[in-house]
Amino acid sequence: MSTFPGGTSLSFLDVYDSPAPDGICGGSPHMHTASTECYIAIGGRGQLHSLTSEGYRETDLEPGRITWFTPGTIHRAVNLDHARLVVLMSNAGLPEAGDAVMTFPSEYLQSAERYREAAALPAGGSEDELAVAAAKRRDLAVEGYLAIRDALIAGDDRPLRQFRERAAEIVADRLSGWSGIVERGPLAQAQGTLDVLARMAAGDASHLEEAAVAPGLEPAHRFGMCGRLRAYDVAAH
Repeated sequence: MSTFPGGTSLSFLDVYDSPAPDGICGGSPHMHTASTECYIAIGGRGQLHSLTSEGYRETDLEPGRITWFTPGTIHRAVNLDHARLVVLMSNAGLPEAGDAVMTFPSEYLQSAERYREAAALPAGGSEDELAVAAAKRRDLAVEGYLAIRDALIAGDDRPLRQFRERAAEIVADRLSGWSGIVERGPLAQAQGTLDVLARMAAGDASHLEEAAVAPGLEPAHRFGMCGRLRAYDVAAH
């Protein structure tokens, strides 16, 4: 059976509602190095705060609005009033393999090991312990994010460029496994569709006999970078 359409992944997100040190409620600012992310707002009110080479931007997230952003976009999900989102990620499995890097202060970005120690949540921790650790991680990411944002607003893009360079170095030791994730996911789906079209053009529609319905999936609940996640393992079905 085909995996979820397009080789994407799917999660429901309740954006964190606790305030960061700057008083804004929301998640951990971070950047994806290889995957595009899409927010579909389904409840409440929120914003996406983003940093790109074009500058700082605030985008409203209200029910019915769809916003997506490409690799290299530093983004922060902000909760104004019970913001709830559906999150689609390209390259299902790749973000979970370490595609994202949070905007920790520069001293935490000097090595992949130092970064991952700061980013990790306690294994086997209680709900309360995980919540505290996730908030601490978020606050650390906000600290680094604010320095990049303020410099960018002032016309200095060097901190943004330096963070991107460090992010690429942090994920470098994982790149060897990423090609396989893409090949088995979105690339395989695209090739499968091309094969079906070629067969149909030749008068062969036998693939229609393989029609099936995916089972109802139960989500895994976890503390994500942006909020409480209900993530679905769509790649395995």
